[in-house]
Amino acid sequence: MKKINYVKFAIDVIMAVAFVLLFNKRVFGGMTFHEVAGTAIGVAFLTHLALNWKWIKNVTRKLFDKKLPGKTRFSFGLNLLLLICMATIMASGIFVSRVLFPNVNIGNEGSFKMLHISLSFLTLIMVGIHVGMHWKWVINVWNKMLSIKEPRSWMNWAAKGVMAVVLVFGLFQIYETGFMARAASPFGLVGGNTFAAGKGMDRDGEGGKPFTRPVQNDQNNGTSEKSEGQGPPEQGSFQHERPAFGGEGQRGGEGFGEPGHEFGGNVSPLSVIATYTGIMAVFVIAAYYFTQWMSRRKRKTE
Repeated sequence: MKKINYVKFAIDVIMAVAFVLLFNKRVFGGMTFHEVAGTAIGVAFLTHLALNWKWIKNVTRKLFDKKLPGKTRFSFGLNLLLLICMATIMASGIFVSRVLFPNVNIGNEGSFKMLHISLSFLTLIMVGIHVGMHWKWVINVWNKMLSIKEPRSWMNWAAKGVMAVVLVFGLFQIYETGFMARAASPFGLVGGNTFAAGKGMDRDGEGGKPFTRPVQNDQNNGTSEKSEGQGPPEQGSFQHERPAFGGEGQRGGEGFGEPGHEFGGNVSPLSVIATYTGIMAVFVIAAYYFTQWMSRRKRKTE
């Protein structure tokens, strides 16, 4: 196996871990880590495209060729949609940035924040489907790394057992976090339901789970926070989430998530990784077995 495949594999694993960590702004350095890691993922994503440029170029040329397999055409469309979503997430992230790009201001920050959050959940599903469609490649690289030429029968049974546990865990996390409602929120944005779309990474309980906050008074700025589920925010509430330019042209740091999370996190990274990797695994498993079923069906008809 070519060494470039190991490089691709390493980049993909790092991207996946970093991406799921971004679903809770309280991890590591709070917003500082969120923005730095998000920018790094953008660079890694472009590197991923560059390493697979030959495949992209060849499929683009044959896209309208009837002989091109439907799986390849679907994979190309999924990758294109992923590119659009990732570009939109990165651009909207810059527009609401408060650490790396605090002086970028084009207005309508509330909508950009909602778009940034809602598309992230939808993108996690697409990443899971993408990985599932290429799961055989992942297994081949993994076997080469561990020098496994022919997996033994007990390994296959163990893998199926682990898969079953991961599937149950992932489905439970989907229910616990209200993930599907969040993943559908981009369509709510199109319909104008920006408040529903915003219920996402702002609900940072342990491991990224939602929680209900009691009404509290912020002694630092005299504002109050309403517990979630008490109705949409009052008109103009977004001005407290990301303040406009101050006297020196800098934006304030408070209010984007929970107070004080921008420069210090208190959530276990392993908990966040487990939660959202488990969720992603559900779509990996579904995509893999659907692909296998389609392949068997195609062989029977030939």
